[in-house]
Amino acid sequence: MDAHYDFLYLFINGEWIAAGERDTARVVNPATLQELGRVPLATAADLDQALQTAERAFDVWRNTVPAERARILKDGANLIRERSEHIAGLLTLEEGKPLAESRDEVLRAADYFEWFAEEARRIDGRVVPSNRRGVQQLVKKQAIGPVAAFTPWNFPAITPARKLSAALAAGCSVIIKPGEESPATALALARALDDAGLPKGVLQVVFGVPDEVSKTLIASPIIRKVTFTGSVPIGRLLAARAAEGVKPITLELGGHGPVLVFKDADVERAAVEGAANRFRGTGQVCISSTRFLIQREVYDEFVGHFVSATQALKVGDGMQPGTQVGPLANPRQIAKMEELVADAVARGAKVLAGGKRVAGEGYFFEPTVLADVPMEARVMHEEPFGPIAVMMRFDQLEDGLAEANRLPYGLSAYAFTNNARTALDVGDGLEAGMIGINQYRIVSTELPFGGLKESGIGSEGGAEGIEFYLTNKFISQV
Repeated sequence: MDAHYDFLYLFINGEWIAAGERDTARVVNPATLQELGRVPLATAADLDQALQTAERAFDVWRNTVPAERARILKDGANLIRERSEHIAGLLTLEEGKPLAESRDEVLRAADYFEWFAEEARRIDGRVVPSNRRGVQQLVKKQAIGPVAAFTPWNFPAITPARKLSAALAAGCSVIIKPGEESPATALALARALDDAGLPKGVLQVVFGVPDEVSKTLIASPIIRKVTFTGSVPIGRLLAARAAEGVKPITLELGGHGPVLVFKDADVERAAVEGAANRFRGTGQVCISSTRFLIQREVYDEFVGHFVSATQALKVGDGMQPGTQVGPLANPRQIAKMEELVADAVARGAKVLAGGKRVAGEGYFFEPTVLADVPMEARVMHEEPFGPIAVMMRFDQLEDGLAEANRLPYGLSAYAFTNNARTALDVGDGLEAGMIGINQYRIVSTELPFGGLKESGIGSEGGAEGIEFYLTNKFISQV
């Protein structure tokens, strides 16, 4: 395993720019607390140069024929696959997730570039018959313009890949600001695209104080489109900034994924796979299952299997063989887990597994199962975004749906049943953008990724993903 950590840069105007005299931010391995490197923070002059470059590069890239855009994206995908072992190592070092999860994420990131390479060749329009003789009416789809993209630290390969692949396929230039806590992975993707022949300036990678960078980029008249993945409060803030310039924005925000387990389901499978899903990525996954709503008749059976599966998980450094649950990303996450558990217990909840920080180095927290949590507890309303699972009972389908849909989130939801009528009813009744029935794996390159309500606006992935980087132009010609 190639486990060395890359040097960190800004990537502006086709140049890899070291920190020099710029301010920097520490990048820390969350498993060992050792410093991995320092990421340079862009200055106001850097951001201005990135904007001017993005504007110039857009004219080049949007006029590049789709077949050539597709070739470059496919070559980039192949380079990501060739370098996947190294990139996965970077990802685990800086984000903490087990190496097996990192490998899977990097390969799926490559898949997005390949998928949208093909979508670039399928951008089309239509001829609309006119009610007037001698008039030709065309509807064309064209790239919307330079894009400002903002991605978080928890999926540093696949989240940038979703945004970059679709925007670049559409013909847009992109300035992306990945999370400063996991910068090397995104830079490795940019390196692959650069080596694949992406014209200089079409993609630029900047880091910095998030509020300052977002304010500068979104306010610029050069930026025509904004895309953000992260928390609901920051999503609201960026949406307001985009609205000031009447700029479209795609938002993929938080969730608090409900799982409905009916008495006719394969209860053991739902529980064992549910524990694996809940604690994947140490629970720092926006589409993760968090609230398990179990029909009363099988509640004890489900909880027994779930707790056993949880207690069998191996917590440790993601670089070590056999690790299934890595560290949390930072001390803020540790503090939040401790606060949520303490609040729930103080209000009467029971801790069936875990519940506390793991002693020693690193930001490790035990996979935790809570039961009998009162409705007023914070964890019943706030996305935990960490290794906490909540067990709840319900009686009838209507009760389960009411609780599943109670919160303002609507990203992911799951249900387990062997009754076809029930499956149809929950599929129709759950208020979520992505629903898994009798399975937890619901993400695929060919399918849209996005939520409802406060979980976001728009979709990424699938045929729908490219639409948000295109505009419709109607041309009527005599």
